[in-house]
Amino acid sequence: MIENIEALFKQISCGVYVIGISDGERQNAFTAAWVMPVSFNPPLLAVSINPEHYSYQLLQAGGVCTVNVLGQDQSAIAEHFGRSVQDKMSGFQWQKGKAGAPILLASLAYFDCEVSHYTDAGDHKIVVCRVIAAAKLNTGQPLLYSQTGDMDGSSALYE
Repeated sequence: MIENIEALFKQISCGVYVIGISDGERQNAFTAAWVMPVSFNPPLLAVSINPEHYSYQLLQAGGVCTVNVLGQDQSAIAEHFGRSVQDKMSGFQWQKGKAGAPILLASLAYFDCEVSHYTDAGDHKIVVCRVIAAAKLNTGQPLLYSQTGDMDGSSALYE
């Protein structure tokens, strides 16, 4: 066992994102910190997702998502979308992206994506997504995963 692995993982710089998904009829969104660019040409992002979550089934069915970059003043939004609650998308302004997934208009920027492929990664799946559109929406500095404390309850996962 590695001592304090949850604290050590937070030393790896990564932002906090709301991932918007749609299967054409249903929509959902969830908070993710494990997102990274993996290719310039074509532009690809990798997103880590728990395959046990409802959002994973929607993502598989629809094959589209948005990666919405949260700002440093948006930790409450990160916390909100990190919970499993009914109708968690209400109360926020959304726009439909080119691929069909919801864009969070309060975010700093978004990446509109189509799923390229999946791969296994321990207790998660890595979804490699091709970026088809992207834009800056608001000004500010990105929220970093290390700034969220134990919002995600990850410290309990390493016991």
